Amino acid sequence: MTDTIAKLRSGKLFFETMVDLDNAMKLRKGNDVSIGDVIRDNAVYTNLGKGMKAGSAELEQAFGTSEFEKVVEQIVKKGIIEVSQEFRDEALEARRKQVVDFLVRNAIDGQTGRPFTPDTLQNALKDAGVKIENKNVENQITRIVDSLKQVIPIKIETKKLKVIVPAMHTGKAYGLLTEYKEKEEWLSNGDLQITLNIPVGIQMEFYDKLNSVTHGSAITEEINE
Repeated sequence: MTDTIAKLRSGKLFFETMVDLDNAMKLRKGNDVSIGDVIRDNAVYTNLGKGMKAGSAELEQAFGTSEFEKVVEQIVKKGIIEVSQEFRDEALEARRKQVVDFLVRNAIDGQTGRPFTPDTLQNALKDAGVKIENKNVENQITRIVDSLKQVIPIKIETKKLKVIVPAMHTGKAYGLLTEYKEKEEWLSNGDLQITLNIPVGIQMEFYDKLNSVTHGSAITEEINE
């Protein structure tokens, strides 16, 4: 466990308190974490370094409550959590491993049709100077692959799908679908027909997500070319 400072500015004041870094980050991401596992102090401060505690009136004005746990929760969710360089390094290394795993499952050598080994991909990422960001792999993989093409003949193996989503579910499903979209067509009844290119390694995961947001009502068809 690593303690750190969480702080939130409201008006001219900063409100600060000590929290557990790992649990605070989990809470911030929406995971089911007890606020008691986040808290590492017994007060909220306007200047933690000088030990200046925030008064009840200041808390009420800034947070609409002076209840300690509720205030800390707002600070963690809306404010700034100070993150050590060690934590950043660990998070980026974990994301790098996720990128390599994604490429092992989804990428092939465009010349031989064979998959790449993890070591080959690790070296290629280094040789190409690829910057890996601490965000979802799917949201940065296109940029990463484009960079890798400078040093290896990499190609993402995909499956083309046609998906029809009933009008009542298009709002929730659209964000998931557009990530892999080739073309779309809005039908006269309000349904969405969309053609996608899905990395083969996440096809089953994609189906699970699609079925979840459409309650199993979407129609999918593989397109063989």
